[in-house]
Amino acid sequence: MKEGPVAGDKIGFIGLGIMGKPMAHNLMKAGHQLVIYSGSSSADELKDEGAEVADSYKAVAEQCGIVITCLPASPEVEEVYRGDEGLLAGASEGDLLVDMSTISPLVTKELAREASEKGVKTLDAPISGGEPGAISGELSIMVGGDEEDFERAKPLFEAMGTPTHVGEAGSGQIVKACNQIIVGIVLEGVSEALVLGSKAGVDPAKIIEAVSGGLAGTKVMDQKRDKFLAHDFAPGFRIELHHKDLGIALATAREVGVPLPVTALVDQMLQSLQVKDCGGLDHSALLTAIEDAAAYRIGADTEGLS
Repeated sequence: MKEGPVAGDKIGFIGLGIMGKPMAHNLMKAGHQLVIYSGSSSADELKDEGAEVADSYKAVAEQCGIVITCLPASPEVEEVYRGDEGLLAGASEGDLLVDMSTISPLVTKELAREASEKGVKTLDAPISGGEPGAISGELSIMVGGDEEDFERAKPLFEAMGTPTHVGEAGSGQIVKACNQIIVGIVLEGVSEALVLGSKAGVDPAKIIEAVSGGLAGTKVMDQKRDKFLAHDFAPGFRIELHHKDLGIALATAREVGVPLPVTALVDQMLQSLQVKDCGGLDHSALLTAIEDAAAYRIGADTEGLS
């Protein structure tokens, strides 16, 4: 097994979005030299802070023994990994590719098999914690793959959050699907409670304050409180991505034979919001689906949407 990275080692990072950018920052704070590939302003910012910019995915892999990807969905990951200019074309035997995206477990397993055929190691390491967790370095990281490879990448994970090795390749994606079921259902439940309480005459801020100290208290309410109360749905995690994730959960459930009736309902609620061109909003905007059904906006002085 190759040794784990130490400060100063070059680490590849691809995917500098809402989550990836602060994750990359935290790796740099931990002393790692990043090699990135992106045409975004985030890449320019990281370059100014000392990151190197390669001209292709392949070039990133050629320069780094470990490459991290953090991308929106399966098609983007497949594009980055495959092809003449992809990571697999540039990676050498013994290199480690760590995908921190949330994608299909089937695609994860296919890419792991393709990588193993040329002696390249892989980990699937999806994350939870939203933008606040990415910024603070307090993400929950669910890792699938070989234990030795997990230990090798652990110093990198610990710069970004708390990693847990959950099993073989694809297991990280399955656990992330479980996570997204819980988050989606809690968001929907909190939305129902806030609309009910507010329309019945109670200040929604007081509802959150009162229930947060008991069994109903959750990180979802802690992190999404201000978004609910201010109707500020600037994305920390977009509806369209959560809808994609529940699709993965439902497909996995169909494959193994597990009914997910409430997950299916929340999935359809997210679908309805996408149809209304709300897919780019934060997933806390699930609140608006309940508000629309009740013809009431929380915090409103009178009935009816304001």
